[in-house]
Amino acid sequence: MRKIVSPAFVAALTAFAAAALTLVFPAEALTAALKGVAIWWDVLFPALFPFVVISELMLGVGLVHFLGMLLDPLMRPLFRVPGIGGFVLAMGFAASYPVGARLTAQLWDQGLINREEGERLVSFTTSSDPIFLIGAVAVGFFHDPGLAVVLAAAHYGSALLVGSLMRFHGVKPRAAVKQEATPVPTAAQAYKSSLLRRAFEAMHEARLKDGRPLGLMLQQAVGNAIQIVFVVGGLVVFFSVVMEVLSSAHIMGYFHIIIDSILRLFGVPVELSQAVANGFFEVTLGSKTAGGAAGSPLMYKVAIAAWVLSWAGLSVHAQIVSLLQRTNLRYLPFAAARFIHGLLAASLVFLLWEPLAPVQSTLAPLLPEPDVTRPLTTFIRYTLPAAGWTFTLMAGLLLLASALYLIGRRCMKAIRS
Repeated sequence: MRKIVSPAFVAALTAFAAAALTLVFPAEALTAALKGVAIWWDVLFPALFPFVVISELMLGVGLVHFLGMLLDPLMRPLFRVPGIGGFVLAMGFAASYPVGARLTAQLWDQGLINREEGERLVSFTTSSDPIFLIGAVAVGFFHDPGLAVVLAAAHYGSALLVGSLMRFHGVKPRAAVKQEATPVPTAAQAYKSSLLRRAFEAMHEARLKDGRPLGLMLQQAVGNAIQIVFVVGGLVVFFSVVMEVLSSAHIMGYFHIIIDSILRLFGVPVELSQAVANGFFEVTLGSKTAGGAAGSPLMYKVAIAAWVLSWAGLSVHAQIVSLLQRTNLRYLPFAAARFIHGLLAASLVFLLWEPLAPVQSTLAPLLPEPDVTRPLTTFIRYTLPAAGWTFTLMAGLLLLASALYLIGRRCMKAIRS
């Protein structure tokens, strides 16, 4: 009996059902596949590929280790992860959902984090990028640039709250499968020598340990990036087809019935049930459905969009699992963190709606709708703004970490004297 209901049997049955529905609705499946390919080529490829290549190079030359040592005074007390997680935080917030998981897997490969630290890190660094949040959701789907303020505050603020909650994950030390926990320096060790000097030493050691020539490093970085973005694209196309054939077979109606009862329980308009159902599977479709929902108050539509962005959809979940499959990181903590992130983001929209209303009206003119008659290249639209966000966030994290380090060093000197 156990063999009959095994996960492998369920997966095989699901795959067979999806294949059967695709054969029954071939035209709908083809249309959905073409839409998925368009999303991957127009948005995901230019947004992900440069960041994956750059992050691989930064890891190879030791720059990530340099930044990690500088950020250690901030990341360990707040999130119980090594300072190197600050780089993952900045890249994950600025690039897109799978980047944080990819970098976490690389840190695990190099023995820089253990299982619990990796699970904490990927739980709050998996987020939407600001370009998609502002350009696609606020401007494209809601046609209101000012909504980007409350969406960003709810989405990224709740991500940091999830990180602070996940610091209690794995409090009791457990044996790791591949490596032990990263050593935590004592107060005397942390403030004995210059932080900048230790950062340069960490970068030098990492470069010597890697040992690859720069040409080989670049070649492997490009190859790995192409492999990752193609896997992500395949999953996007797959879930686009699955959702379309489920809708064509009227199976999604049963999901709507369940969601309707849950929304009524919390006083949310049932007109948003389709947005929740779509967002459960895929981020873009769920956000678009929330923006176009008729007959619902704007605040509720924005709250559902925030939930969709934070839950990230099963499509993103599959991407994360594919990137972490070679590690010993578990999916269940990540799924729990996504669920909590979604609830917190939706709740923050209700809490911040009135306080941020003046800010939204002030900043709305600064985020005008794009002129479709003069389209920009994908590089300018995605890579350059995302790079600016990454630099700004990293600079802010470094300033905060430096301030905490200086305060701690002064306290240590006062205690010694």
